[in-house]
Amino acid sequence: MIRKLSILFAGALMGATAMTVFVGQQSGVANAAGSDTYRQLAIFGDVFERVRAQYVDVPDDQKLVETAINGMLTQLDPHSSYMNAKEAADMRTETRGQFGGLGIEVTMEDELVKVVSPFEGTPADKAGVLAGDLIAEINGEQVRGLTLSQAVEKMKGDIGTSVNLTIVREGATKPIRLSIKRDEIKVPSVRHSVENDVGYIKLLKFNEQTTVGMEEAIADIEEKIPADKLKGFILDLRRNPGGLLDEAVSVSDAFLDNGEIVSTRGRNPEETRRYNARTGDDIGGKPLVVLVNGGSASASEIVAGALQDQRRATVVGSRSFGKGSVQTIIPLGANGALRLTTALYYTPSGRSIQGRGIDPDIGVEQPLPDDIKKQMGLDADDEVTRGESSLRGHITGNEENEEGSGSLDYVPPEQKDDLQMQYALDLLRGVKTDAAFPPKADKRAAK
Repeated sequence: MIRKLSILFAGALMGATAMTVFVGQQSGVANAAGSDTYRQLAIFGDVFERVRAQYVDVPDDQKLVETAINGMLTQLDPHSSYMNAKEAADMRTETRGQFGGLGIEVTMEDELVKVVSPFEGTPADKAGVLAGDLIAEINGEQVRGLTLSQAVEKMKGDIGTSVNLTIVREGATKPIRLSIKRDEIKVPSVRHSVENDVGYIKLLKFNEQTTVGMEEAIADIEEKIPADKLKGFILDLRRNPGGLLDEAVSVSDAFLDNGEIVSTRGRNPEETRRYNARTGDDIGGKPLVVLVNGGSASASEIVAGALQDQRRATVVGSRSFGKGSVQTIIPLGANGALRLTTALYYTPSGRSIQGRGIDPDIGVEQPLPDDIKKQMGLDADDEVTRGESSLRGHITGNEENEEGSGSLDYVPPEQKDDLQMQYALDLLRGVKTDAAFPPKADKRAAK
C-alpha cells in the first residue's frame, strides 16, 4: 500500500511565497472592538506582566511581544505573520530583486559557503570568483559556525563599500584573498535557452525584475531562432514559489490579447478586483506550453490558470501547490510590517485554486529517483507530495476536496531525465499529439 507523505519545508511557507500586495501606512483601526474584547486584552496585559516579573529568567520584552503578535496571526492561516523591522527590510529587498552585494549564487558545503555561480558582469565575476570556490572567511571572520543566511548578510552592504574574502579553490596551493567592491546586484528571476527550434524560459520567482527579464529572454530567443523555424515556447513555472501579484498579471498579459487574467475577492463584495489583459501578444501567437508541478505556487498558479482558462497555452506536468490567497503588506513604520491574508484569487473561469491547485491539461509525472528516496529514508513505494491542503490551519478553498492540492516538486538536473520537459518539446515539435494541444480557442473563459 502506498503511503502518501506531505513533506514540510522550512522557509517561505513550504515554498509558497506570499502573493503580495503593498499598501501605504495605515492609521486607526478598521472596526471598533467591543467591551468584551478589551477585557480579553486586559487579561493579556496581566499575563505579560506576570511573565516579566516572575519567569525564571529575565525575558526579552520585544521578543515576548513579537511572539504574541505572531501567535495571533499564525492561528489565522499559515501565511499571515508579523515582520520586525529587519524582516520587513529583507522582504522588500527580495521583492525588488536588487541589493548592494557581490553577485554570487551560493550554498553551504562542509560548513563553508560554496559558490554555485557568479552572475555575469557582477563584482564577483570581474574579481575572478569561480563556480565551486569555497569561501572560508568574510572580512577576516571564519565562516564556520555561521548559517548560510548569516554569511550572505555579511557579504551584502552599501554600494561602493568593500568586502574581503578568503577563498579555497581546488587546485590552488594556498588560499586566495580578494577585496571586492559591492555594487547594485539584480538577482536573476528569469533564465532562458534555445533548444534547437524551441524557446525555453524559466521563471524562478516573481519580483520586480521578472517581466522585464522575460521580455529580454523572448527577444533574445527570437533573435537566435528564425521565425519560420521557431516551433514555440516553453514557460517553466516548476518550483516557482510565487511573489508579486502585479508581476503575475504582467507576465500573463505578455501572452494574452484580451480577457480576464485573475480576480481577487475579499470578505466584502466591494473589495473584488479584476485584472484584464491589454492588446498585444509578445510571442505573436506562437504555440506555448506551461510546465507546473507541486512547487508551482501563488503567482505561478495565477499565470498557469489564466493561460489555461483563456486557452492560450497547454499546461503540462503535475498538480500545483494550491496557494490561492493574497497577502497585503501593511507597513507599521519603524516597527516593521504586517503580512495579512486579505483575499482569495480566482482564475478567469471563476475557479478558486486555494487548497486545490491547477490541474494540468496533460498529466506527466516526474518520479523521484530511488537514491534520493533512500537519502530521505523513504521506501520505494512511498509517494511524496507537498501542497497548501497539507498545511495546518490553511484556509479551506471552496473547490478543495479530499484529494487535496500539490504533487512532487522534483525537477531532474539533467534535461535528458526531465520527462515533463521532454514531453513539452515533443508536443511543440509534433512528435507527440494530444487533444489538449493546441488548446481550442472556442473553449475560452468568458471575457
